[in-house]
Amino acid sequence: MISIIPAPLARQPWQMLVPMLLLAGFGAMVLYSAGGGAMQPYALPHLVRFAVFLVIALVISRLSRELIMLLAYPAFAGVLLMLLGVEIVGAVKGGSQRWLELGFMRLQPSELMKPTICLVLATYYARLPIGLIPTFKALMPAFGFILLPVALVLMQPDLGTSVAIVFSAFIVMFLAGLPLWWFMSAGAAAVVLAPVVFFFGLHEYQQKRVTTFLDPENDPLGAGYHISQSKIAIGSGGLFGKGFNEGSQSHLNYLPEPHTDFVFSSMAEEWGLVGGLFVLLMYALILRWGLQVARASKDRFGGLLAGGVTATIFFYIAINLLMVMGLAPAKGMPLPWMSHGGSSMLTAMICIGTLMMVHRWNREAARGGMRG
Repeated sequence: MISIIPAPLARQPWQMLVPMLLLAGFGAMVLYSAGGGAMQPYALPHLVRFAVFLVIALVISRLSRELIMLLAYPAFAGVLLMLLGVEIVGAVKGGSQRWLELGFMRLQPSELMKPTICLVLATYYARLPIGLIPTFKALMPAFGFILLPVALVLMQPDLGTSVAIVFSAFIVMFLAGLPLWWFMSAGAAAVVLAPVVFFFGLHEYQQKRVTTFLDPENDPLGAGYHISQSKIAIGSGGLFGKGFNEGSQSHLNYLPEPHTDFVFSSMAEEWGLVGGLFVLLMYALILRWGLQVARASKDRFGGLLAGGVTATIFFYIAINLLMVMGLAPAKGMPLPWMSHGGSSMLTAMICIGTLMMVHRWNREAARGGMRG
């Protein structure tokens, strides 16, 4: 029988694409409401960016393993240069210097470093002989790859993105097989140094974020305002929510940033627990597929790369959801495919394109094995 669905269309990973499309569409509805019941200024740009960046993801998915490994180090150097450019000519917003004005969009290079660090470390460890994995030759170059961008991002200052870069890097290093005691030692050192970093390494506003996280009700009209209003919005939604475009917290400007950092709170107020469970289910399906791609990879490079970018997507989701519920310090971490924002959307779609690319490699390897 001849399928009525064209083969290139049928080969796409719909188990991931359908949840992602549903999230993007649902996000547009939430942004429509956050914009006062209008497509501008949030919902329409959100859909346009998603469509454009989806095309970019599809282009990435067609790239070869050899080309990607060839581009790894130049891509890392390119993003580093953009981070340097931020320090020289970057746009300042909210007291931070994190963006490059490109005319057609405002780009945050530190966002691009999240998938790039996964790419460069996956390339390095894929080429490193297995026998050298337990040695310091597996550790020292990786520290250089991590410390350079983290130092530049901390200068902006952006502690949250720095932590995200380190998290993605450590996941790739863990999957590469570095000794477990190295990670345990790093964790113990972090615990010991935490008080020193808090008192001498953090800015005053960063210290307030930590203390507010520990006791948000201590200053409900000041540092704890964001988290308190977010909890009110989520709790007031109940089981089924107040209804589409009926959220009072965002419409009356009680909820800060209802279109970016607190888009989940805005959604939960109007769609309730049912809407929240739907969003969580869609994310679970996407992350499950990403892990399947990593496990199914037939080569070391593909597995490390897929595992790293899946961890990057997970970090976005986990930190944003924990933050809006008051379980993590308030931090500007957008929610993938729902929040309004170009750089974060681009990063998420680069991660998806990378996973689709490794998925294609896996499929082609399986066909080659069957022919053999």
